[in-house]
Amino acid sequence: MNELVAAIILIVIFIIFNNLNTKIRRLEKEISDLNHKINKAPAQSEVIHQKTSTEETIVPQQVQSHQTVPEAIKNGGENEEIPTPVQKDWLTPVFDFLKQNALTIIGIFTLVLGIGYFVKYAIDKNWIGETARAGIGFCTGAGIIITGHFLRRNYTAFASIITGGGIAVLYFTATIAFREYHLFTQNIAFVITALITAASILLSYHYKSEVLIIFSLIGGFSAPMMISTGQSNYPFLFIYLTLLNIGMLVASFLQHWKSVGWTAYIFTTAYLFYWTNESPELLSITFYMISYVIFYLFALHDYIRKSILSTSDILILAFANFSSVLGLLYVFDTLAYEPPIIFPLIFAAVNAILLFREYGRKNFGIAYSVFAGLVTSLLTIAIAIQFKTHLITSIWAIETTLLLFIWKKTGHKIFKVFFYILFPLVMIAQIVTWTEYLGTTNFNIIFNPPFITSSFTIISIMINLYLLRNTGKEPQEKVNTFFEDLITVLSYGVIYLSLLFELTYHVSEMPWSAIVSIGLLFSIYYLFILLLFRKPLNIRSDVQTVMIYLFFFLIIFNTSASTLPVVTAILTKKLHLSFYLLHLLQWIPFIYVCSRIIPSSEFHKTWISYWILSLALIISVSFELHHSYVLMVSSDIPHSYEASAHFNILYLPIVWTLLASIFIYMGLKKDIQEYNKVGFALIGLMVLKLYGYDVWQMDNISRISAFIALGIILLLSSFAFQRLKNIIRNMVDKKDKSEETTD
Repeated sequence: MNELVAAIILIVIFIIFNNLNTKIRRLEKEISDLNHKINKAPAQSEVIHQKTSTEETIVPQQVQSHQTVPEAIKNGGENEEIPTPVQKDWLTPVFDFLKQNALTIIGIFTLVLGIGYFVKYAIDKNWIGETARAGIGFCTGAGIIITGHFLRRNYTAFASIITGGGIAVLYFTATIAFREYHLFTQNIAFVITALITAASILLSYHYKSEVLIIFSLIGGFSAPMMISTGQSNYPFLFIYLTLLNIGMLVASFLQHWKSVGWTAYIFTTAYLFYWTNESPELLSITFYMISYVIFYLFALHDYIRKSILSTSDILILAFANFSSVLGLLYVFDTLAYEPPIIFPLIFAAVNAILLFREYGRKNFGIAYSVFAGLVTSLLTIAIAIQFKTHLITSIWAIETTLLLFIWKKTGHKIFKVFFYILFPLVMIAQIVTWTEYLGTTNFNIIFNPPFITSSFTIISIMINLYLLRNTGKEPQEKVNTFFEDLITVLSYGVIYLSLLFELTYHVSEMPWSAIVSIGLLFSIYYLFILLLFRKPLNIRSDVQTVMIYLFFFLIIFNTSASTLPVVTAILTKKLHLSFYLLHLLQWIPFIYVCSRIIPSSEFHKTWISYWILSLALIISVSFELHHSYVLMVSSDIPHSYEASAHFNILYLPIVWTLLASIFIYMGLKKDIQEYNKVGFALIGLMVLKLYGYDVWQMDNISRISAFIALGIILLLSSFAFQRLKNIIRNMVDKKDKSEETTD
């Protein structure tokens, strides 16, 4: 039944195709007759041609005039600008090709699948044997190639895809005949696939078809995997790949095909990395160097001929240099060979030759910038290796800077796209680097692999931030602020964590309270430095405000929650009293931020900022005086409890009253209502605390002393308030009198 349905479907398809073919032939005959009639009237054709030419001449002029008139009017009729054509994106040709040939690609893929299912069906029915199956596959592939050959004159792209499909059928047939049917040995299978590859490359060159040679290269690089038996013969494999790459290089030089080089580079690099990881040996270095030379020459094709470097050339130059360095250094490190820095130095010397060539010609354009960036990056990698840093982290960090530098010099956005792709990988590699601190107890201060690696990352990040900030100032450049803000935040975070982990590692033997206190003190100073250099770092005003909020939060947390365990550790003799003096260093940035940074910022735009500043000051002063008093009068933990209670009952109300007076005075002097509110709120809180709790815990003498001190402070505050009010009133009266006299 199924066979009958399939036959009916084939008949219907044949009838439809026959009708469609008849209509197409009829249309071709009508077009031929029309051309014959046009050729008989040359004069009329000449008139039409002249009219068309005239219209084609006038219309662009009108369009150009229409486009330039507004600019001419705006500039007073001078300096008329000719509109520049819009450059297409680099992916546009790819999408155009896919849109125009999507049905063809789907069709040839469907045909190959159909042939495969037909062969499977025939096998299931035992219609043909194994040898016959392979023969059918080879004949089908050859038939498809021959069909593409006859179609190539009128349908170039279609014929290339058809021919590529035929080549794919040949590859799959050879693979199945070897792996499944065992019709010939591995050597014969390799010879067959090599012949298929050679024939397809020759066809590509003969047809001048870039699409076909991509099919051929994919098949050629996939052939070793198709005929693999699991036993690795890397020397033989890479001799084959080298010959294939040489053929690619020749074809690309003859036809100027960029895509074939990228295809070969991706496959070759994948094979080399797999070999390096599977069984690194000295021979692999030879093939790394050969591949480097091949792809370096491929990238310099246009530079050799025209002294220019395209975007594709710059990318493959960067990738070839860094992937080769990475693989070679991994081999040296695994086999414990010395010195490993020889390879980045060799590659730096190769690029330096071209750099000096550009310098000698006084040509400081794109090529000079690219070679300078490569030389600098490779020398930096050599330094990083000499200091025994983590290889991948350092190389990726340096490469991000190179990509961003080249993007700034060339303006090609593809380099910035690759920067956005590589930057997260740098972050991941840096996190892996930090894990080296765990379980290791013999790292030197600063001069240890994790921190040296982090130093290279930090330097790279700082250069990246500089390049991003300067690039963003260009008027015609549309900057993706979200990604750049995210990169900026992550960059400052990496710098902070790198320094914090190094510091924490070297104080890890101290008590936990000391480690936390040191970490908080470092965090406070890190934010302080960022705020101190906020203008050179180009930190936005809203970000500055958030940083000041975070700064105050760290101050509050360090003074209140973090210092109490430190006091306990000092009283139990786990820490020396001098450590508390280290903790007091937080007041230097706190005072500077309040007195110098906040007045010149937009921190006071909202009323909540006054309350946050006041809260930070009140909590910090209160806890700092409390801890200092406890340390001065206590010698052990039990005595500290009594001292703490005594301070809270007797001295804390006095401290709050003084602070409240200061806030009220500042509010009146600077006419800031929020400070007045803070002062009165603090007095109210202090009074509630005094009358609701403290007086019931005091002895008579302390109670009398507290009331007297509180009364005096309140009277002095009231006196200061009244005096200031009179001063302000007298100033207003004098101003009114002077105005009346003038009138």
